[in-house]
Amino acid sequence: MKFARFLIAACMIAGLSSVAAAAEDGLIRKQSANGVYQTIDKLKAALESKGLTIFADIDHSAGAKRAELALRPTRLLIFGNPKLGTPLMQAAATTAIDLPQKAVAYRDDDGKVWLVYNDPMYLKQRHAIEGRDEVLKKIAGALDNFTDAAIK
Repeated sequence: MKFARFLIAACMIAGLSSVAAAAEDGLIRKQSANGVYQTIDKLKAALESKGLTIFADIDHSAGAKRAELALRPTRLLIFGNPKLGTPLMQAAATTAIDLPQKAVAYRDDDGKVWLVYNDPMYLKQRHAIEGRDEVLKKIAGALDNFTDAAIK
């Protein structure tokens, strides 16, 4: 956790537009300037503009409402690119549990909106993926760009 705080502080000092930190749990969290629905809509548009496949768009709060339960706005997007994901699964079949990629936008108790997704480098560690560093770096860079577009 100390590293995550250090990374956030370093990003703030460097003046980066979005602060993202990969916590020990393997999640990257970015605060959005938009609402939950707009954040996911913008992410979806950015992904589709680059030819990625949207597999599902799940509105958890709508599901909760149908079950007569309350849930703050929470929306999950499942998406991917088989050309990048397949090599990871070839290296470690268990990677399929984390693919396709997912991103969730939600509003917290303080009214802040967060966009959260798996850090690809954490997947490397979790699944002992060897020999796919270039693919992982490419995925990490693309996710950073897509999510930055969604939170602005």
